Amino acid sequence: MSTDSSTRETTVTWTDTSQGLSLLPTMDGIDFLRKMASGEVPGAPIGAHIGMQIAEVDEGTITFHCHPDESHYNPIGMVHGGLVCTLLDSALGCAVHTTLPKGTGYTSIEIKVNYLRPVSKDSGPLVCTGHVTKGGRRVAFAEGEVVDNKGKTVATASGSLLIFPLSAK
Repeated sequence: MSTDSSTRETTVTWTDTSQGLSLLPTMDGIDFLRKMASGEVPGAPIGAHIGMQIAEVDEGTITFHCHPDESHYNPIGMVHGGLVCTLLDSALGCAVHTTLPKGTGYTSIEIKVNYLRPVSKDSGPLVCTGHVTKGGRRVAFAEGEVVDNKGKTVATASGSLLIFPLSAK
């Protein structure tokens, strides 16, 4: 591969997650995410990959900000839909996590995303909000929305999440 003035590079840096993961089974979901938002607990490494940070955490809802750049582009010069889907999957999961007691985790069962308009590096920062539509002990349901810097909705999602006990390590 040749290197010329059109070559770009990005570096992904994240903090070791072992400290946060050791606290996870001992904290309610909302407390854990609030500590993550404040920087007391390291963020999820995926956030560094896609330029995503927690902006707000409340019971049953969470908001992320994301700053897409050219490294997120697909072959036609738009932000890849996978980035938008990752934002929404994170928002749905973390919204559910805010409702969970200590020692409880979650994983996505399914997610349905509706892409409404294209996203470019100039669309950011993106704001992605997720909220729980129905909590549960085994399965929870959530919805989310991604809005661009002009206040236009670029995507929405709905999904279901499996709730399960975390094993102590």
